Amino acid sequence: MQMTPAQCRAARAMLGWSQDKLAGEAKVAKQTLADFERGARTPYPRTLADILKALEVAGVGLVDDELGVGVRLSRR
Repeated sequence: MQMTPAQCRAARAMLGWSQDKLAGEAKVAKQTLADFERGARTPYPRTLADILKALEVAGVGLVDDELGVGVRLSRR
């Protein structure tokens, strides 16, 4: 599933993370993350995968079902 900028912003909000925190956890440039979240550019697939992996490790997953597209906290 492809992560949208809105899902990325929502996931950060659920975790209480800043762009700096997510960029650090994903090991990507903050500007790359900021550009993605505001829809200015789409990062390389590997970069998106790194961002998504950081969010998943922190306990947030993407949702795309009959109710729509969003994010959720994983059960641990």
